[in-house]
Amino acid sequence: MNTMLRKSVLGIAGLAFTGGVFAGPIAAHADAGPVQGTKPVAVAVQGDKLIPHGVQGAQSKIDLNDEQTANAKAIIAATKKAGLPERAAVISIATSLQESKLENLGHLGDRNDHDSLGLFQQRPSSGWGTPEQITDPEYSTLAFLKGLKQVDGWQDMPLTEAAQTVQVSAYPDAYAQWEQQAADIVAHHWNS
Repeated sequence: MNTMLRKSVLGIAGLAFTGGVFAGPIAAHADAGPVQGTKPVAVAVQGDKLIPHGVQGAQSKIDLNDEQTANAKAIIAATKKAGLPERAAVISIATSLQESKLENLGHLGDRNDHDSLGLFQQRPSSGWGTPEQITDPEYSTLAFLKGLKQVDGWQDMPLTEAAQTVQVSAYPDAYAQWEQQAADIVAHHWNS
């Protein structure tokens, strides 16, 4: 094969590969529903209001029961009540998935992390509210969102950074693993 033809073939193959790399994840994200066990790496979807920076690292997914789904819907309703966009609901749900798996946890005895309670594992001793307040899904979500609104630029930062700034967790990167499932939940329930 002559040099010019070989360069042309390799150039076309390189363009096809590059196009597949850049368009593949976007197309897959747009067409595919939630798939358990997938582990995407930072995939940027321009203009996506739910995941504007793409997911970061391996993603986790759990099957939700009726109570967990009701709690996710309560988070979405509180986000709307606060006048915040879908992205705030994604951050809130991902945070709750990490903190409690969307379960409104009461005091867990010896298994309790200090005095952490509720969907977001907020602590009465840290000023989040009374035990009754922070085990109320609407109140705890509004408290979380109040903290989120105080984070300068939360709309433009990776989910795990925004969540960590509010929560101050010992595991600051753990929130990222729930971003895709949280976005799927918000996409499914925001208009319902």
